[in-house]
Amino acid sequence: MNILVTGGAGYIGSVTVEKLVEAGYDVVVFDNLYQGHRQAVHPKAVLVVGDLANPVAIDEVMKKYQPAAVMHFAAYSLVGESVANPMKYMGENATNAANLLRSMLNNNVSKFILSSTANLFDKPQNIPITEAEAIIPGSPYGESKAIIERFLYWLDRHLQFRYTALRYFNAAGASKERGEDHSPECHLIPLVLEVAQGKREKIFINGDNYPTPDGTCVRDYIHVADLAQAHILALENMLRGGASDCYNLGNGEGYSVLDVIETVRKVTGHPIPTEIAPPRAGDPATLIAGSDKIRAELGWKPQFPALREIIQSAWDWRQNFPNGYEN
Repeated sequence: MNILVTGGAGYIGSVTVEKLVEAGYDVVVFDNLYQGHRQAVHPKAVLVVGDLANPVAIDEVMKKYQPAAVMHFAAYSLVGESVANPMKYMGENATNAANLLRSMLNNNVSKFILSSTANLFDKPQNIPITEAEAIIPGSPYGESKAIIERFLYWLDRHLQFRYTALRYFNAAGASKERGEDHSPECHLIPLVLEVAQGKREKIFINGDNYPTPDGTCVRDYIHVADLAQAHILALENMLRGGASDCYNLGNGEGYSVLDVIETVRKVTGHPIPTEIAPPRAGDPATLIAGSDKIRAELGWKPQFPALREIIQSAWDWRQNFPNGYEN
């Protein structure tokens, strides 16, 4: 049984491919290597280098491998960049997803898992954020995912197309062989770890006047391996004939920027100098997931819920791969 994974050479995609292979699936990765790494692809997976902007290339993969389902990770995903360049996100993310979905329909592939986002919820009325929360995206990036979710709603309603949208919060951590290696890097935990590695002099804290206990943004961090497991549970549910659905994914615990920095200090033994910088556009003060629905319906349970063990796994990976995939 082939599973097609777009963006499977990227951070979350590559760890999910690893877990799919371990679970016994045959995996085909479709990735243009814009942000992904050839070395991150599991050796038992097939890598097809191609771009979702090319419908012919997508059709060739669909016809050749006839996947039972598609997991879609490939997308531009930087909130700040999306504010500066909104059409790159609302245009290309949505268009590329449409190309993929059209090819699936043309080739009778009807099961789809979307890598969605907590950025669907800009200023939530309730914390933790459940699936009942109104979707009001916090940036053009979040809007692009909302557009794709609407595509899926209509395909499910009229064409017997089944999907699961997994709206996860802040992915972090690493497996033994695969971790976070972006260029440029913009996620908090790897940036702080770069200070501990001596690659950065200090960490900039974007805003310290938010309505939170210590004035810095609060986020729900989830281990990348736990995210991967959620994708597999969603896949197996659909393969059993399960209905389309959406799930919010997080640990249900909020940690501030200062909490993260202090935990990195404890894990690495490095003092981690800091400097306050202006807030970033599109950053909500607090995002914490309510994941009761996926726990109850799919039996998902995070195996690495503690912030310290999430950061420890990321630090261990960086100790083994100090230059990321350049090694």
